[in-house]
Amino acid sequence: MGQKVNPKGLRLGVIYNWNSRWFFSNKRQFRDALISDIKIRESLMKKLAFASITQVDIERAINRITIIIYAVKPGIIIGRGGKGLDDVKKFVLEHLKIDKKKKDFKIDLKIEPVKKPYLSPYYVGQSIADKLIRQFPHRSVVHNTMNRVLEAGAKGIKIQLGGRIAGAEISRREKYFKGTIPTSTIREDVDFARYPALTKSGYIGIKIWICK
Repeated sequence: MGQKVNPKGLRLGVIYNWNSRWFFSNKRQFRDALISDIKIRESLMKKLAFASITQVDIERAINRITIIIYAVKPGIIIGRGGKGLDDVKKFVLEHLKIDKKKKDFKIDLKIEPVKKPYLSPYYVGQSIADKLIRQFPHRSVVHNTMNRVLEAGAKGIKIQLGGRIAGAEISRREKYFKGTIPTSTIREDVDFARYPALTKSGYIGIKIWICK
């Protein structure tokens, strides 16, 4: 069971909350809001990657949208005198295709700092990918990362690499474990993330499970 179900999706409503929080009874509104959320989240993840964003939560009301950004380096996003926040608001407005003259609609931005980045699987995947792209030896990268995660206070970690690892001609999968990862126990706080690393020999897929 542990491999077939997304560990975070399995625990939705039990341990984790939804990343998009709103409700529309109209099917068309629901569809449009869902597609809009996905586009906003993906574009913000790319645009603000330099600040090591780990998660973007979106809450909607009738004339208001609240975007909560979890970042390892929140000061870079905010900028001097909050100039960075204004740029992010303009960026979101362009994606929502809302007329700037419409005064009723409000965008609230909240920047939350990630105090322990090595307990966030997305950040861990990002740091492994950066090193694999720079052609560091993959085994030492993975083992060093696992040690850092356990030092941050995690119970266990599992990392899976898939693709042409170290430029091999035939793609393969490698799994690394440390500590305990009970993937089928719903009450256990197991976080999960995927991250792709584009190396010279092709993509290497990285999957990370962290038991907090």
